[in-house]
Amino acid sequence: MEFDKVIESRHSVRNFKTTKKPNYRDLISAINNATKAPLAGNINSIKYILIQDKKKIKELAGAAQQNFISQVDWVVVVISDKKAIIKSYDKRGEIYSRQQAGAAIENLMLKVTELGLASCWIGAFSDITVKRILEIPEELDVEAMIPIGYELGKAKQHKEPDLDRVLSFDTYGNKYMVPRRTIIGEKT
Repeated sequence: MEFDKVIESRHSVRNFKTTKKPNYRDLISAINNATKAPLAGNINSIKYILIQDKKKIKELAGAAQQNFISQVDWVVVVISDKKAIIKSYDKRGEIYSRQQAGAAIENLMLKVTELGLASCWIGAFSDITVKRILEIPEELDVEAMIPIGYELGKAKQHKEPDLDRVLSFDTYGNKYMVPRRTIIGEKT
């Protein structure tokens, strides 16, 4: 699939087919693409858990209070181990770790879309419960849960923000790439 088409096609899915299971090789491929995200100082702080255990998936759905997660056969949980990056960058290391996680998650979700699969970025959940279910050490951060499957039907597309509302040039709020010219004696 062409890159722009992948970007335009990616959307959050909350209604999955329960009759068709994605191939685990596709999920490994998507995770491999996630590992290619930019890293501050080339220090990887991101880890992944690929869950197929239906009981655990149901428990994760409960931890997020989002029952649709239990429809899928696969969930990827993204984790940060920021110890090494904080050692190198002090407090900024925490920011870099979160940035790396976001970039990795986006790479994963774009590859999932390219493969004809669907996903949803879940960021709201009980960290304590997810750590207990997956036996994640206390010092690690759970960044996201990503249920992956085949979309059931087509979701209603949400309107994206207009570029002119989010883009500035040279200074915040400047909407003009080239400074506006004024003619002496005229009001602008």
